[in-house]
Amino acid sequence: MKEEVSAVPSSGTGRGHNLPTGARYHVNADDPVSFDRVPLRDGDVVSVGASMRVRVLATPGHTFTHLSYALDDGGRQVAVFTGGSLLYGSVGRPDLLGGRHTHTLAHQQYASAQRLATELPDTAGVYPTHGFGSFCSATQSEAATSTIADERRGNPVLTRDEQMFVDELLAGLDAWPAYYAHMAPANSAGPAAPDLSTPERADADQIRKRLADGEWVVDLRNRLALAAGHLAGTLNFGLDGSFATYLGWLIPWGTPLTLLGETPEQIAEAQRDLVRIGIDRPAVQATGTPEDWAGSGDLATFPRATFADLVKVRHHRPVVMLDVRRRLEWAEAHLPGAVHIPLHDLLRRLDEVPDGEVWVHCAAGYRASIAASILAAAGRHVVSVDDDFDTARAAGIATLTGA
Repeated sequence: MKEEVSAVPSSGTGRGHNLPTGARYHVNADDPVSFDRVPLRDGDVVSVGASMRVRVLATPGHTFTHLSYALDDGGRQVAVFTGGSLLYGSVGRPDLLGGRHTHTLAHQQYASAQRLATELPDTAGVYPTHGFGSFCSATQSEAATSTIADERRGNPVLTRDEQMFVDELLAGLDAWPAYYAHMAPANSAGPAAPDLSTPERADADQIRKRLADGEWVVDLRNRLALAAGHLAGTLNFGLDGSFATYLGWLIPWGTPLTLLGETPEQIAEAQRDLVRIGIDRPAVQATGTPEDWAGSGDLATFPRATFADLVKVRHHRPVVMLDVRRRLEWAEAHLPGAVHIPLHDLLRRLDEVPDGEVWVHCAAGYRASIAASILAAAGRHVVSVDDDFDTARAAGIATLTGA
């Protein structure tokens, strides 16, 4: 018989670390964590209040120790918190633990999804931890809500046979952010109170010295503002996009980081986002304008353009077209004659960018601006294509590969 565990803290220390909120950590008993937790196993039931019960379901696939949680309220199974085992129209990717485990985990992911669909009623709501845009998802969906019945109808893991699903899943995997490699040890070590106090303020001389020392100085403004004027050598990771994802993916881990923002609120927002991926403390920060950060130095700029501009300029002079989208995006459609270097590979492959004027593009402009700032910092003549790739498709500029 499985154990019923209370989620309400006792008057003593009890099992599981009590958080300031009064909650406890409930974690798989097989996870080698170093903090106090309530150890859970398949079939355990956690009591929540007078009428709710949470049943623990072992659903390996995203990881070997992955758990899902089925919520029973007054005897009715109303929801399941599926984590990375069953996403909207997809599943969590099975390759985050390394290539030698991927095939095994893909088959386990299939079995776990089948279990959820079998043991939960069609009316149960599905609540995953990852949604549209997450790199933990094997494929993408724009759904915002779902039920078991919805997933039965449209999720490939529940509509394909096992081998077909596994083959399609493995073929569709693409790169994932490099900082993921640092998350497992951080999660095992457990939480610590982040230091979100404002970092030391840097003046123009200090900022220039940090740039000269090869440190990362990041401009948090949007790509329009950066292209119009920025401190030479700074890199653009705007807060208006997937800031932490791409900065965490590209920065050499442990590199001292300087944040430049227009307001203290931008610095604080960046700090909060970075703490969530394990970058706990920027070295210094500065607020104001590019003129403030440059001191007596000149500002740098680079032009922005559209795909229509790119077509026109190629009639007059040769330019390098650099596509920094991911592999699967490139395989679906790309510009004939373009050079493909995914953004996450650009720093280590800069010498592969051909000489000459570089027009860099992505799918919508955000990644292109990051890449343009990297290229400009390396002394390249760069133009950032700030346009939607769908316009290139609609105009017949892009080649559809059928891949």
